[in-house]
Amino acid sequence: MRHEPDVASGARRCGRSGGRGPAVSRRVAVIGAGAAGTMAAIFAAESGAETVLLERTRDGGRKILISGGGRCNVLPARVDETRFVTDSSPNTLRKIVRAWPLAEQIAFFERELGIPLVEETESVKLFPASHRARDVRDGLLAYAARAGTVLHANTTVTDVTPGETGWRVHCDGAEPLDVDAVVVATGGLSVPNTGSDGTGLRVLERLGHTMHPTYAALTPLTAEPAPFAALAGVSLPVTLTARSDAREATASGGFLFTHHGYSGPSVLDVSHVAVRARADASSARVSVRWTALGDEDVESALRPHGTRTVLGAVRSLVPDRLASRLLEQASIDPTRSLAELPREERRRLLDVLLRGALPWTGDEGYRKAEVTGGGVSLSEIDPRTMESRRHPGLFLCGEVLDAFGPIGGYNFLWAWATGRAAGRGVAPR
Repeated sequence: MRHEPDVASGARRCGRSGGRGPAVSRRVAVIGAGAAGTMAAIFAAESGAETVLLERTRDGGRKILISGGGRCNVLPARVDETRFVTDSSPNTLRKIVRAWPLAEQIAFFERELGIPLVEETESVKLFPASHRARDVRDGLLAYAARAGTVLHANTTVTDVTPGETGWRVHCDGAEPLDVDAVVVATGGLSVPNTGSDGTGLRVLERLGHTMHPTYAALTPLTAEPAPFAALAGVSLPVTLTARSDAREATASGGFLFTHHGYSGPSVLDVSHVAVRARADASSARVSVRWTALGDEDVESALRPHGTRTVLGAVRSLVPDRLASRLLEQASIDPTRSLAELPREERRRLLDVLLRGALPWTGDEGYRKAEVTGGGVSLSEIDPRTMESRRHPGLFLCGEVLDAFGPIGGYNFLWAWATGRAAGRGVAPR
């Protein structure tokens, strides 16, 4: 992709019009070269718009690069729309998601970008066959360049203001850029070291959009003091339920003990209930089912069997180190035989194994959050085009909108779908 010189190299317009072929009547600035922004630029340029892509970092797509442990979980293998979280209309959210079905998104990556996807069966996720996130990021930027998009890296957008006939994009250290339409794809506040600083959210709020309060979503939980700190590094599949007065979420999947608390997909997927309870100055209880076995199977494992000890029985259900800690939590002597275990202690142990309380006191916040919850209300955008209902010529996509999904490619699916809709919506009429 052709890059413009850095802003720091001298005074210039923050995005001179560019692209291949003759000039067109519709000039478009896309702010943010992440997943949603690059997809918006692709479809805007392919539809005939003279498109510039403004990116504050030197290369763009940094969340793509770190996603999936550097492998990039491009999409979920299957989609359950009910797993998205929003304070806006669920019906509007469904319309947006369904506008670009999963099968068509997969076909775009495989046929248009030439990136074959493979399913990780146990986690129901789709990854590039190369298992390299860089292939996804570079493939998107290269495709955008072929479509005619010009990337302006190291360009910090400070504001977007409406003009008499279009929009003015203000950049740090450069002259403003005047365009016919703007796509805001700046992301939210999560993982700030990738370039997300909330600029887009602040700009959109200044422009009068209704904002649902933002919060760190899909973030690890912490506990102080940490009752399981000695188990840091131990992982296992669990089912978690987080419940507050206002919300509830349940998730099954990987769970990891850390030195300061808990992480893993199951934790991240329910963390928003805990995070929002803290923000509301209320409380949330997180309970854990430590085994995937049914209640009857767990009860059977704890029935008297020869000279087997309680510790031996619990070790058959969970990792050894966790077994000892859970027996301590239940105040049960691990050396006692199952035959000697009183009914009350057996019931207490079952409660710990199947409905145990997971102590927590805080969270890791935006620093480790996978995504930002909250944002612009979905009622304020046209779900077909992503155009603002308040400001014609202003389009929104990706993380600035009030919606996020669980771990497993859902948030990329949202970025791809909203980016495509915005790119097509912003194109010349």
